[in-house]
Amino acid sequence: MTRENLITQIKKKQSFLCIGLDVDLHKIPKHLLETEDPIFEFNKAIIDATQHLAVAYKPNTAFYEAYGIKGWQSLEKTIQYLNANYPELFTIADAKRGDIGNTSTMYAKAFFDDLKFDAVTVAPYMGKDSVEPFLNFENKFAILLALTSNEGAFDFQTQKMESTELYKQVLKSSKTWKNNERLMYVVGATKADYFAEIRKIIPDSFLLVPGVGAQGGSLEEVCQYGLNKDVGLLINSSRGIIYASSEKDFTIGAKQEAEKLQQQMHQILKKRL
Repeated sequence: MTRENLITQIKKKQSFLCIGLDVDLHKIPKHLLETEDPIFEFNKAIIDATQHLAVAYKPNTAFYEAYGIKGWQSLEKTIQYLNANYPELFTIADAKRGDIGNTSTMYAKAFFDDLKFDAVTVAPYMGKDSVEPFLNFENKFAILLALTSNEGAFDFQTQKMESTELYKQVLKSSKTWKNNERLMYVVGATKADYFAEIRKIIPDSFLLVPGVGAQGGSLEEVCQYGLNKDVGLLINSSRGIIYASSEKDFTIGAKQEAEKLQQQMHQILKKRL
């Protein structure tokens, strides 16, 4: 998928909603546990109920790896279903990979060539040679962890290095990497007041923003400082949507919660763009 394809979907749907498919077998409706593949059946139902409201889906791979080979097969079936039935949707493997160059190349091949995701989240700690292999794939994107939504982000990411904070140095350095136009960035919604500074460094990049809803982030504040001319935001919601209901008709609750966010986004876009 190209950047232009993503922007087109955002404008068409008046939405920049990304739905996180973080499936916990202890939380899904009990009747699904009787099916051959409960994880896939849950994902399929959520996708079908919300695909007209979202522009992206983001399975967190930990929630699949935890169930061994069966979990990985569920992930594979989920991405195949998305690509076959809703190819216009942007797909993100939330894997947070990052290793020395030849290992990163193999990670990139796994998610881009084999599973055929559009993007994968990547950790920058080991520097450019651990990230650039993900940037060698045309029309694929690496989403770099920049300023995350968790409390521990303050342990390192906001600490000053001589004259600037570490997360700012990550942003600045990444702009010099080969194929950096294929970079997106993770910036947590719980750090909304940082968005203005971030936009000074990367004004045109897309930001994947977790933390709205269950983690307390404000959609309005994120948009106030984070929107750019192409919208430039993918707001992720996971638990708030997929676990809105545990009843047999759980898709109704998921759709309603997704619709609430989409309508808020529509109103924001009407005012701002």
